[in-house]
Amino acid sequence: GKGGSMHMFSKEKNFYGGHGIVGAQVPIGTGLGFANKYRGTDNVALAYFGDGAANQGQVYEAFNMASLWDLPVVYVIENNMYAMGTSVARHASETELYKRGISFEIEGEEVDGMDVMAVREAGEKAVKYARSGKGPYILEMKTYRYRGHSMSDPAKYRTREEVQKMREERDPIENVRELLVSGNHASEADLKAIDKEIKDIVNEILMPALSPTMEEGTLAKWLVKEGDTVASGDILAEIETDKATMEFEAVDEGIVGKILIAEGTEGVKVNT
Repeated sequence: GKGGSMHMFSKEKNFYGGHGIVGAQVPIGTGLGFANKYRGTDNVALAYFGDGAANQGQVYEAFNMASLWDLPVVYVIENNMYAMGTSVARHASETELYKRGISFEIEGEEVDGMDVMAVREAGEKAVKYARSGKGPYILEMKTYRYRGHSMSDPAKYRTREEVQKMREERDPIENVRELLVSGNHASEADLKAIDKEIKDIVNEILMPALSPTMEEGTLAKWLVKEGDTVASGDILAEIETDKATMEFEAVDEGIVGKILIAEGTEGVKVNT
């Protein structure tokens, strides 16, 4: 019954987790803002939620209380444009989500969520505003997710060309890498060492085993061909299990040598 990342929690780090109920973290974050003000601290609560959760009624109940009491809360709407699988244009009558606080007299702005420096600047501005006693602030981060909403989401509601274009032109990590290297702040070797350190940490984490019905399936489609250049994280193939379509991704950069498993092959291990 537990939902993975929605149950991460650390009181020591002032991280009060997500929530299995869509949007339920928003009133919790608002309550944390109330606690900060009640105790007389200068702490600011940051409540993160997506474009889909922005349609939940409890979000606006929280907005109303936060504005009434000038609570030090920053609401960060991570707008990936597709919620769980429906585009914003189809699920929201007001697609500029930072305007959702207007009727509650909450200031807000749209931010390029794929630009690390823009996010940092907007975050500092919003926290300073809330900490000064002016009340809550809304940041709509226009961002994108490359993968499906979950492991059972094949993301058929958008084209692979759209995803690839975002990866190639708008990837925030790649853009920061280029900024660091071109500005002589770090070398390629420095960044590869950091990348390796992070991957080693992740690889040490013991992840829960897949359900037996999702451990293997049929190799439905190769998304690359022999000779193609791939980067870490690129989707190479799709494996269909009886529960979901799973994506197989590159673990490092390189060139596709020889494809040994033909499309249509059954019994292919998901974690091959």
